[in-house]
Amino acid sequence: MKILLLGKNGQVGQALQRTLAPLGELVALDRNQGGEGLCGDLGQPEALAATIRQLRPDVIVNAAAYTAVDKAESEPEQARLINANAPEVLAREAEALGAWLIHYSTDYVFNGSGNEPWQETDATAPLNVYGQTKLEGELRVQAACTRHLIFRTSWVYAAHGSNFAKTMLKLAQERERLTVINDQWGAPTGAELIAGVTATAIQKVFENKSLQTYQDALAGLYHLVAAGETHWHAYASHVIRQAKMLRPDMPWAVQEIVPVPSTAFVIAAQRPHNSRLNTGKLQAAFGISLPDWQQGVDSMLAEILTHKDI
Repeated sequence: MKILLLGKNGQVGQALQRTLAPLGELVALDRNQGGEGLCGDLGQPEALAATIRQLRPDVIVNAAAYTAVDKAESEPEQARLINANAPEVLAREAEALGAWLIHYSTDYVFNGSGNEPWQETDATAPLNVYGQTKLEGELRVQAACTRHLIFRTSWVYAAHGSNFAKTMLKLAQERERLTVINDQWGAPTGAELIAGVTATAIQKVFENKSLQTYQDALAGLYHLVAAGETHWHAYASHVIRQAKMLRPDMPWAVQEIVPVPSTAFVIAAQRPHNSRLNTGKLQAAFGISLPDWQQGVDSMLAEILTHKDI
């Protein structure tokens, strides 16, 4: 099996390199790293198409995206190029090869109303440009490629790179008082979990090539997040509490974490209040059980705090 991974240096991309390598021949590219005439830049769709035709992979895993949510409000065309146009090119090339395309999307395709976890069949209504372009990417992949797996996820983190938890750790050493939003709900989801489920899904669709109908029946859209739910304030409180337990020697300044509504912050892009995602379809289709969100967060904190200071 030959796998082409795009976005290898992102949080999910780095985790995918570890989980996909044992499955076959892995070619991992980033937008700034090609070599041998290869292109991994979603901003250059035609060069990307040429790379796919050259490599002829069995699986394309697209872990690259335009993720600057607020900046996307002033750069809608760039966001659309990377989040919608490029995935459509990937889908067309995958279809021509008879290959599988793995693509990642977001909870931001929903408007965040209500309190119930969103199901894959629920109506979408993005509140911002980022969510709109990611939804367009989903629809174009579905229309152009028969063998696709689209995983919607939320609140992604990893031990490397920037994320909410690492920001909280930094601020907790600088300020006595933090204010954190408490009216946006979701599930922090680790890049390692996303990568592990992706590898399991790929193995599932290739485990018996003679059962073509069974394989193709697995194609579709799935929600992939850790179990449980929380809001940003409770998430921050958990992170700082665990960090203080792991590293009581560090200069923690924070004394108070104050819950505030979303309206306390002025931002360019509106965020959904309800980002809960129902993962029943994913668990049933691939025979997996998803861990509570705290488990992955605690593992990340242990990795960060036992090896270096923040």
